[in-house]
Amino acid sequence: MNNDIWLVAGIGAGVVSIAASLLYYAWVAGQDPGGEKAARIALWIREGASTYLKLLYTTLLVVAVILGLVIAVVFSGDSTRPLHGIFTALAFGFGSFCSALAGWLGMSIAVRANVRTATACSRSIGAGFTVAFKAGAVMGLAMVGVAVLGMSLIYLLWHDVEIILGFSFGASSLALLAKAGGGIFTKTADIAADLVGKVEIGIPEDDPRNPAVIADNVGDNVGDVAGMGADIFDSYVAATVAAMLLGASFAATGGAQYVVLPLILCILGIASSIIGLQFVKVGPDGKPGRALNFGTVFSCFVFAILATAFFGGVNWAAGTTVFNWGALIATVAGLGIGVLMGFTTDYFTNDEHNPVREVARVSGSGTGLTIITGFSYGLVSIAPAVVGIVAATLVSYFTAQAFGLPGIYGVGIAAVGMLSLTGIVVSNDAYGPIVDNAKGIAEMSGMDHEVVDRADVLDSAGNTAKAITKGFSISAAALTVLAMFAAYTEVIAKYSGGKGLLLDLQDPLVLSGILLGCIVPPLFSALLMLAVTKNAFAMIAEIRRQFAADPGILAGTSTPDYKTCVAIASSGALLALAFPAALAVLLPLAVGFILGPGGLGGFLGGSIFTGVVFALLMSNAGGLWDNAKKYIESGNCGGPGSEAHKAAVVGDTVGDPFKDTAGPSLNTLITVMSLVASLFAPIIARFHIF
Repeated sequence: MNNDIWLVAGIGAGVVSIAASLLYYAWVAGQDPGGEKAARIALWIREGASTYLKLLYTTLLVVAVILGLVIAVVFSGDSTRPLHGIFTALAFGFGSFCSALAGWLGMSIAVRANVRTATACSRSIGAGFTVAFKAGAVMGLAMVGVAVLGMSLIYLLWHDVEIILGFSFGASSLALLAKAGGGIFTKTADIAADLVGKVEIGIPEDDPRNPAVIADNVGDNVGDVAGMGADIFDSYVAATVAAMLLGASFAATGGAQYVVLPLILCILGIASSIIGLQFVKVGPDGKPGRALNFGTVFSCFVFAILATAFFGGVNWAAGTTVFNWGALIATVAGLGIGVLMGFTTDYFTNDEHNPVREVARVSGSGTGLTIITGFSYGLVSIAPAVVGIVAATLVSYFTAQAFGLPGIYGVGIAAVGMLSLTGIVVSNDAYGPIVDNAKGIAEMSGMDHEVVDRADVLDSAGNTAKAITKGFSISAAALTVLAMFAAYTEVIAKYSGGKGLLLDLQDPLVLSGILLGCIVPPLFSALLMLAVTKNAFAMIAEIRRQFAADPGILAGTSTPDYKTCVAIASSGALLALAFPAALAVLLPLAVGFILGPGGLGGFLGGSIFTGVVFALLMSNAGGLWDNAKKYIESGNCGGPGSEAHKAAVVGDTVGDPFKDTAGPSLNTLITVMSLVASLFAPIIARFHIF
């Protein structure tokens, strides 16, 4: 099989995916933006998002230049590959650019689609759903398009998988800034708006009199569109590159085609997502959640058919056709577990199930029981997710091994299989903040009650979709970093004279590395949540100042100063990121050079284990508290204004930084640290004598 043909096909698939996203962009932009008042509110949200993006991308540019120069200098010392450092630095810059481009396209259409979705809801739920979902598809298709285009192009140019590590590291660097920064921004505004607006003043959630209301709506976009999109983009690229690295490790023994196999699966995933997107429509029952789930399941079905046809029809060796059950089962196992993990998360965060309703019920007895019960269910939710990850790992490992492939390569392929449908998964996720904004715009602009109710139905499905995506992304990150960990060991073996890497728990260096790795995810989480607390406190002071200085704001005769709150959230988020982001890059290097390859291997293992546990706990518990509050607000357990509602608001305030700041950011943290270890593994291996 000519691998270059598949690389060209990958470039073509990326171009098609980007073109499809641009067509969706044009269609959404052509929809009715509504009346003057709604358009003005949407403009405020768009300007706030632009302010944040400018700060984010300016910061990214500085970081990219510094890290690019470091990579170019450090990796240029190899006399056998004198240009390797420059090529890797270029790939790093290209990866940063691709991730930024996908995020910009998604954010750009999201802040235009919100008002168009609200306007479309005046016609029907189905009309509003179509606008929001097609806008989400812009993000989904753009993301996978630029990722596959970038990876295929780089490998076609240099045929060196280690250079693609630079591309993945670039994508991860932006993802860490975008996800963690977006999470700090959105929860700063959300908590401040709720505590002063709802609790102190007693005005509704999306009341235009609240100075933080625009920042809150901007936060939905920067956190759940650009942020979550960057997070999944990071896992998507990292999983593919890790599997390519593992494939390259046995290419010399007749497995050269397995280097490009992950890219082929990405191509099949793009085709499946584009096909599946055509079937996502709200039926006569008016249930958008069912439409979203059907699209995902249908795309999985299409992908399974395409993968089966591919593995049965490719000439793996000259003149023969071999159906490789190992690669196929590993692919389908990853895909199946990914979907299962999403729906497991749904059980713990959807108000149709017992955990959310139980938290809502006990909230009538006070805040303490709200926190204890929600936290406990969050702990329980870890178990099925971890069991699923273990099942995917064992099935993919041993089936790959049984059919002549290295077992760990099967794990890498399972991660790619799980992420193969990123296009439609991200479309579902981006739909959530769009309809959330649409509901807010409908309320703030005084649209008919029927329109607000329709937008609320869409928003409810969006909350569930976002929760499912978080479960999916955490599980995907877990498999991705397991594959990346295996890639790290392969690189160490390559540059240590074939001695390999032995992780012995009786080795004090390895044990020290494990313990150090275990503390990083909780430390990182604490830093992010403390940043939310600090910034929210500053914004609360600003909201109170505006109310005191201008009584006309609450009277409805004056317009609040929305821009100041947006500026507080923007600058505070990015300033707070400096130290946590530095930890993600510098700690693996420090451990690697001080404790050696074995110590760094233990460090990665420890961070993976606690990172997955903390991410699942915080994301699921936070989503549960959020939906328990919404369940009460819909008229259950005493309804709005009741003691149960007051307790649930506090639970949601605790859960907000859990689910939207710290929890999802841990996915990116452990991926970034694994990439840093793999990228610098050759230097670390040569620095130490085994």
